[in-house]
Amino acid sequence: MEYKTTIRVRSVERAKGDTPVADHASPRIDTSVAHPARRYDYLLGGKDNFEADRESARQIERVVPTARLTALENRAFLHRAVRFMAGNGIRQFLDIGTGIPTSPNTHEIAQRIAPAARIVYVDNDPLVLVHARALLTSTPQGKTSYIEGDLRQPGQILNDRELAATLDLSQPVGLLLVAVLHFIRDDDNPRATIDALIDALPADSIVVASHGTFEHMPAEQAAALTKVMEAQFRQRSGTEFRTLFDRPDLRLVEPGVQSVAQWWADEASQPRPAIEDVACNGLVARVVRANTEV
Repeated sequence: MEYKTTIRVRSVERAKGDTPVADHASPRIDTSVAHPARRYDYLLGGKDNFEADRESARQIERVVPTARLTALENRAFLHRAVRFMAGNGIRQFLDIGTGIPTSPNTHEIAQRIAPAARIVYVDNDPLVLVHARALLTSTPQGKTSYIEGDLRQPGQILNDRELAATLDLSQPVGLLLVAVLHFIRDDDNPRATIDALIDALPADSIVVASHGTFEHMPAEQAAALTKVMEAQFRQRSGTEFRTLFDRPDLRLVEPGVQSVAQWWADEASQPRPAIEDVACNGLVARVVRANTEV
């Protein structure tokens, strides 16, 4: 069934779901304080990190020896999900919380399938911006762009001129929120943030998200990990994660909320790790609007 939609995003000081932050200016790169993007880079085997990031990761690994495995499995989930989106006709991608580029990146995977795919990366770490500008090189047919932005400010992301120059929000978009929502505390209203982003997407868009969880850990281990994680980290159970996307216009792709290690496990390397060794859930959902076939 043919379905047409028009998306209008008003230029406003604060859009629906935006959370006030103290300073919107780009902070300097403080190498003495661990940053989630750089810590994740270390766990993935990257070299774009500092001692504070490495020590933070080592503290986590002392409590959860499989932390590196979780990072790798989350990355592999992203790869499978992007292939799924590109294989289902998505040619535009909005990757929020992208982190330091680690090949293959979203645009590399998507453009292998569709060379004309267009991707906007968003992150709030200025070091990520430096690497993104240097490394995120598109195919000649497609385009990649970078926005320095905060997930807690969805209106600013949606109203950014670089996004408007790269993506057409009247056409389906693949929205990626991979390993970023657990840094949004409950008092920052993550549901409002998610709603603001999905409200801007047309029918046939696809949403991909993953989220840290302690639900499969022994209670003592979960308590110890809570102590070493930053105050802003908010693990959520699979049920809590699912609730963030509980909207009538979203249809979960089977198998629904699942460990990232098990989501479409038949397409991953074998054997698969145990669920209790991978502290992260994932989901993929289609955006369905009125008069659109499911």
